[in-house]
Amino acid sequence: MVVGITGASGIVLAIRLLETLRRLDIESHLVMSRAAKMTLRYETDRKAADIHALADVVHAIRDIGAPISSGSFRTLGMIVVPCSMKTLAEVATGVTGTLLSRAADVTLKERRRLVLIPRETPLHAMHLRNMLTVTEMGGVIAPPVPAFYNRPESLDDVVDHLVARALDLFGLDAQLMQRWGEDE
Repeated sequence: MVVGITGASGIVLAIRLLETLRRLDIESHLVMSRAAKMTLRYETDRKAADIHALADVVHAIRDIGAPISSGSFRTLGMIVVPCSMKTLAEVATGVTGTLLSRAADVTLKERRRLVLIPRETPLHAMHLRNMLTVTEMGGVIAPPVPAFYNRPESLDDVVDHLVARALDLFGLDAQLMQRWGEDE
């Protein structure tokens, strides 16, 4: 699984995703934007090296020759979490100036699952158009909207639910949440 992390708020979702992929024994290929490393410092006490240690393979944002930039490199797909509006726009327009946007573009062209988890509100018309464009190209836009039917008691409960729902889109059961209609 390719995991892209951009500079939007919500890096805790990416951390939990990487931890969960490791627990599920799914190889992860990480690429972080420069802005993601800045956001990491704002939102956590962790360093980039701590996040890198959660991934099986780490690729530099400028390494356009990395395996994940080629369609012949097989993956389950890609999740960009959190996904900035800049990255969303790059994906929607096919502008692939970094490895992160190139890997997303490759994921789409190979008809693999691409899930973008945008963390922005409110949205203006161009944000919505870009989301529609990515959806029309086969991507999935999955804003991190918490569910309350499960009565979360902590931020960890909310994060677990959101990560579980994102992994559901790949047919992966992370066993991080109680599902609607299941007994406790």
